[in-house]
Amino acid sequence: MLTLMRQVISLVQKAGQASLAYWGNKPNAISLKADKSPVTEADIAVNKLLIQGLTNLAPAIAILSEESSNISLTTRLKWQRWWLIDPLDGTKEFIDNRSDFTVNVALIEQGQVIFGVVGIPVTGNCFFGGKSLGAWQQDQDGNHKAIHCRPIDDQQLAIVASHRHTSPEQQQFISSLQQSTKISQKNIGSSLKFCLIATGEADCYPRFAPTCQWDTAAAQGVLEGAGGVVLTDQGKPLAYKAKANYLNPYFIAIGDSHYQSTILKLLPATATNKY
Repeated sequence: MLTLMRQVISLVQKAGQASLAYWGNKPNAISLKADKSPVTEADIAVNKLLIQGLTNLAPAIAILSEESSNISLTTRLKWQRWWLIDPLDGTKEFIDNRSDFTVNVALIEQGQVIFGVVGIPVTGNCFFGGKSLGAWQQDQDGNHKAIHCRPIDDQQLAIVASHRHTSPEQQQFISSLQQSTKISQKNIGSSLKFCLIATGEADCYPRFAPTCQWDTAAAQGVLEGAGGVVLTDQGKPLAYKAKANYLNPYFIAIGDSHYQSTILKLLPATATNKY
């Protein structure tokens, strides 16, 4: 499994380099998908590169991508193992010439993340790992180090959140935390929020707004490898079983699993969604 993960790391880095040909005020046609979200030439080019690369690596493993998601539920229910990819997570950040966008690839087996790889094209850095494998951070020169979540300090909690997406339920949750704990908050795009928890730079990522499976799977693998957990609004591990749509339930990513009971008690009743 580690050999396959290493091969995926190389592919993600190659895909990240390909994305930079369209980034930073360079020509990059933009259109809107049916849900009104943007898709760029970079999304399409990176998607093609990843699909070709993963097919070459493991022809027997199915592939589900944000940009190639028109696959029937009947077909997906037959899958035991599949790749779940987001060619560019943070397309809006990419369009705005921000650096906080990522290339995400996860290997899923029976709804569980086996490992995930998260590449940051602008820096060349990469995060990778899985629950039973551990987690690492690698720089552009190939140097890598193991990463671990930190224990939570009850007196100081560092939260990461999207700078584009929030909800009244999410704000209510953060307000509840502030009643007993000093809170600092950093807003950042894409799956990097999970990675900040995995490296011990943050403690918690509440998400009470819509996400899709490809938005979270790879970074969940990294976080779980570093010792963290991702729990749904029902307190269960976030899973990726086939269903009619690709929406995740609301969730909370936590670095210190010993703190999860405290966190879950603060969930507002209105945070439960129907996804």
